[in-house]
Amino acid sequence: MKVSIFDVAQKSGLSVVTVSRVLNNSSSVRQKNKEKVLQAMKELDYHPNAAARSLAKGKTGIIGLTLATLDDSFFDAVVNEMNERLMECGYYLALSVSRSYADRVHRPLFAEDRVDGVILLSLSPADEEAYIHDLMKKNIPFVMIDNSNHNHAVNSIIVDNFKGGYEATRHLIGLGHTEIAHIAGPEHFLSSRERERGYLAALADSGLEPHRVERGAFEIPSGYQIAMKWIKEGRLPSAIFAADDYIAIGVMNACLNEGISIPGGVSIVGFDDQVLASEFRPMLTTIRQPAEKIGKLGVELLLAAIKEPDKEQVTIQIDPELVIRETTAPR
Repeated sequence: MKVSIFDVAQKSGLSVVTVSRVLNNSSSVRQKNKEKVLQAMKELDYHPNAAARSLAKGKTGIIGLTLATLDDSFFDAVVNEMNERLMECGYYLALSVSRSYADRVHRPLFAEDRVDGVILLSLSPADEEAYIHDLMKKNIPFVMIDNSNHNHAVNSIIVDNFKGGYEATRHLIGLGHTEIAHIAGPEHFLSSRERERGYLAALADSGLEPHRVERGAFEIPSGYQIAMKWIKEGRLPSAIFAADDYIAIGVMNACLNEGISIPGGVSIVGFDDQVLASEFRPMLTTIRQPAEKIGKLGVELLLAAIKEPDKEQVTIQIDPELVIRETTAPR
């Protein structure tokens, strides 16, 4: 037998009007009553007719999210948090995983009548600009997360990558290291440039020169290849700050394969706090990006933009956190 809104009202002990308000995400419902309705819906396995509700409200109840890959535990954590938050607010999350904006197969998802808003997560600079132009033209509310360019004309959430790079390098300096190298990420990413800038600033503040800076990719093989080259050249420094955890793990693989002790022979700091950072041995000292906080604020910012399209655009900057584990030690 099909469950109706009347069954939910009876189960929750509340009126049909209150249940309807919860289904339409009305702010006039007290939190306690909202929780009763949601619990009743869960127990009865009640799913309201989304199409009918969307038609009545002129909304789809769908938020689109586009990103280049899900093969990243940090992105996965951000997406999971956003999905949970959106579900609480009565929205469904539609993912578009595409390597490039030029991949036209994915773009129809973001037509005016298919989504209420869009989240852009860590795109390349060229793709980012193309999506911004497209979404603004269609008047679709959107928010950028981990954007590749400084853009104060749009809603965005970024981590203070400069501070992260600075803190990572200061940690190594505090342990007595003076020969500190940096393996940077791709230059076209704002996060890469800011982490490198933080590294250079920390060295300068301590009167030190950079041992060497080499640009890589956010991949394990990149870190491995660069570290092996340094080892073969006899130029491995006492400490390395890697622009992300995958690079750092590649460095660790190279060192361990060559019999170089970590942290006895070399100290290593990563960035992101990927799942692998605490599962690899030795466990990686890294800079943590707060995925749950990023996801939560991203949803709040987008829903506010949907509710008030003319509201002033804001950029929210979040502080990262140094997580000290087993790959750093005094020189």
